[in-house]
Amino acid sequence: MSAIRACSFQPIRGNLIPLYKLHPNSFQFPVPKKTIAKRGERKSQINRVRARSVSTIKMAPKPAEKKPAEKKPAEDKSPTASAEKRPKAEKRVAEKGGDSSKKKKKVKKSSETYKIYIFKVLKQVHPDIGISSKAMGIMNSFINDIFEKLAQEASRLARYNKKPTITSREIQTAVRLVLPGELAKHAVSEGTKAVTKFTSS
Repeated sequence: MSAIRACSFQPIRGNLIPLYKLHPNSFQFPVPKKTIAKRGERKSQINRVRARSVSTIKMAPKPAEKKPAEKKPAEDKSPTASAEKRPKAEKRVAEKGGDSSKKKKKVKKSSETYKIYIFKVLKQVHPDIGISSKAMGIMNSFINDIFEKLAQEASRLARYNKKPTITSREIQTAVRLVLPGELAKHAVSEGTKAVTKFTSS
């Protein structure tokens, strides 16, 4: 009971006042001096760390402020200025048209083929029969292949005989060497006919 009575009253200016009449913030238990000293040391350590962190942290550079775009004078919006600008736009359109035509010209490059001559010979032999595009491509590649073989053989013959030029004689012998049997005989006869026609005219 004596402990309860001692705790239930606190002397303020020599008078005993019950605890329930006191403000809750005004009543504090006695704190030992050692804990107060430790708290003070802890606060000083925290302040030192904060000061170091603030000194080490560098402020990021501010982004460059964008200047507001300068407004063009009102004279540009006048009808005369717009009329002056129109022909420039027309010139640009004309230039663009020229570029497109140049591109088309680049695309239209055609390679030389024997297709026309193959078709003429076909109509001479069989006037009622046509030919597909794939068949025409095959015939074109066939003629190119034969031409390369004859040219290589003729160049070899000229080299063997130590001659600088390929004449009709080298071509005739190359035809006899490359083409087999009866085909070579018909080719030689057609060739001699073409050469005589060319020299006579």
